[in-house]
Amino acid sequence: MNDQTLTLHPIGRIRTSFANKVDAPRQPAASTGAAGVIELFAGRNLEHAIEDLAGWERIWVIFWFDRNTGWRPKVLPPRSISGRKGVLSTRSPHRPNPLGLSVLRLERVEGLSLHVLDVDLLDGTPVLDIKPYVPYSDAFPESGNGWLEPGAADPGRSFVVGFDPEAECQLAWITAHAPLPLRERIVATLKLGPQPHPYRRIKRSSDGSLVLAVQDWRVDFSVEGLQVTVHRIRSGYKIEQLARPLEPM
Repeated sequence: MNDQTLTLHPIGRIRTSFANKVDAPRQPAASTGAAGVIELFAGRNLEHAIEDLAGWERIWVIFWFDRNTGWRPKVLPPRSISGRKGVLSTRSPHRPNPLGLSVLRLERVEGLSLHVLDVDLLDGTPVLDIKPYVPYSDAFPESGNGWLEPGAADPGRSFVVGFDPEAECQLAWITAHAPLPLRERIVATLKLGPQPHPYRRIKRSSDGSLVLAVQDWRVDFSVEGLQVTVHRIRSGYKIEQLARPLEPM
């Protein structure tokens, strides 16, 4: 039985705005309303399989990390402050079998399309199964937190994120010119913890200031106690890169 092979067939794919793993939130709770559509495959009798699904507020989505190229026995989780952890004690995607599990809000069902919120999946991810989230059997808020710090069950309440007027103006301009939900991404990441961390893409500059990277943008911020203040948002490209003339198509 040690070399047994299992065959799985996706029932659909999810369409999201996250093209790369660095863009996607680390958990559904950190995606703050990010939308997606699970497109189930036609011709598989799934029209009958999803009958009565619309009455559920949340669903478990089991999926395949199709862009993984191997696994790691020890990983550095975003919220670890004490080094690497065994992968089976984490939610890391780098697993012996690249199976993923997310609980998403079900907004509506239209034919074979399931419109969902709080999405943390990459665009095109294969969906293997869907199950309803049942609060009385699936939620155990009194459970221990393992290697996480005490009180880490709801890290979003730890830090408060605010924006200086300059950052608000910059954010308004970016929002008007790009589809990226930049404010939501900044708040979700910094509420988890504003300390330098490779997975959160937070670094400390040579002058000691803190910088968060979100796609092509860089966010300068500071921390005082539990208050995180965003001072400015700037391009992540270097000046010489921005000065280069565009090549003809």
